[in-house]
Amino acid sequence: MKKTKLLKLISVIAAIVIWQIVAMKVGMDMLLASPLKVLVRFTDVWKEKEFFSTVLFSFFRITSGFLIAFILGTVLGVVAGKIHIIEILLWPYVITIKSVPIASFIIMCLIWMNYSQLTVLISFLIAFPMIYSNVLQGIKSTDNKMIEVAKIYRLSLRKQLLYIYLPSVKPFIISASSIAVGMTWKAGVAAEIIGIIDGSIGEKLYNAKIYFQNSDLLCWTLVIIIISIITEKLFALLLKLIFRTVERL
Repeated sequence: MKKTKLLKLISVIAAIVIWQIVAMKVGMDMLLASPLKVLVRFTDVWKEKEFFSTVLFSFFRITSGFLIAFILGTVLGVVAGKIHIIEILLWPYVITIKSVPIASFIIMCLIWMNYSQLTVLISFLIAFPMIYSNVLQGIKSTDNKMIEVAKIYRLSLRKQLLYIYLPSVKPFIISASSIAVGMTWKAGVAAEIIGIIDGSIGEKLYNAKIYFQNSDLLCWTLVIIIISIITEKLFALLLKLIFRTVERL
């Protein structure tokens, strides 16, 4: 574990060094700000009046979209895994959400709905197929022999879910949610940029691009990365707590 952390630290330092070298070669902060200038801006940005309201604005909407996708994707994944006709009926919708470019969804949503709902919907559309597909795969990968034994001993559905399906689905859910959190932040902020949603992180990025404030652009990008990592870690802890609680029932 310590060796892995050390290697990660070394890779981060190497990336920063490369960034500094490239910034020095470019020689224009407007095109690429140096790591030091971005760090200085980062120490100042959180002191601004609108910083926390901006972060909470985007956090609430992106997280809401992810949580809705997680709950619905988990439920439908379990149902589709047990009832094949449901899987067939859901297939065209899931494959469409997977295949259509996110930019197309954003533009269509800008035409059809209120801008305030855009981030939630786009975050949901990105996370749902990942959660659903992984839960479905987890249900399908359950050992059939265990299911037959459960039927012979007439175990209740609750006990089957707890002792047979949950251990099978658990690693799929953890893996899918870990990836989905990062993807929802990418897609959610992209929706905010295209929609130029007032009071959002995406608006800050858009303004940085318009006014050629590269240090602001990279600073807010760093904020997104940090919040995304924190969200992922917190949700992973929440999942572990939920699994422990359910396994004790």
